Amino acid sequence: MEQTLKITNVLSDPTRYYIYQYITKRHQEVTVQEVAENFNIHPNVARLHLSKLEDVNMLISETKKTGKGGRPSRLYRLSDDVIQLHFPFRDYLLLSKVAIQTMLTLGEPGKQALYLTGKRFGTEIIEQEMTKSSLGEDLDFAQKLSILKSAATLAGFYPEFEVNGDQTKIYFQIFNCPFKEVAEDHAAVCAMHQEFLKGMFEILFDTVELIEKENMMSGCETCSYQALVAN
Repeated sequence: MEQTLKITNVLSDPTRYYIYQYITKRHQEVTVQEVAENFNIHPNVARLHLSKLEDVNMLISETKKTGKGGRPSRLYRLSDDVIQLHFPFRDYLLLSKVAIQTMLTLGEPGKQALYLTGKRFGTEIIEQEMTKSSLGEDLDFAQKLSILKSAATLAGFYPEFEVNGDQTKIYFQIFNCPFKEVAEDHAAVCAMHQEFLKGMFEILFDTVELIEKENMMSGCETCSYQALVAN
């Protein structure tokens, strides 16, 4: 509870809150000067905000050479700590671990049920975005990609997308895995997450082949995929 109060106090400052939001979407380290310029504030003020966020473990920093000459710079990035605020206290992480462990005790049928459920939730999140967009079912590639981006952002993936010239390959990076803490204990969670992603893609495209390129559980900075698609 004490840590929760510290975090809410730090985020009560609007500028500090937006700085944290900015860093979560940057997917890379930031400097004091970059934050100062982006928010039109003095570097000393930017440094104070960043230090306050670091004090409650929302950010971490280290001094590095930037390759531009001169003195090393202080670089800030997101902490790996999970920030959860619930009033009153709710331990959903523990609940998810209990639920996953229960499924896995059922053996292979439990795993298959977990994967099917993940895929269904991936499908449902796209259906919700399609309903919100009011674009109907006859979507072009750009509209499908827009819905995919919106759903992935809603799911908390902090995603980035790249598309090749003939629109047959989508390169998809996830900078935040909402299931990371559970996946560290249960490898089946990664497989469930892939089924979740397949459910998202398959409702939009006629054929999809999802190829994993990087995985956070293997020490990579992101989970990244190449999706081979056909409209």
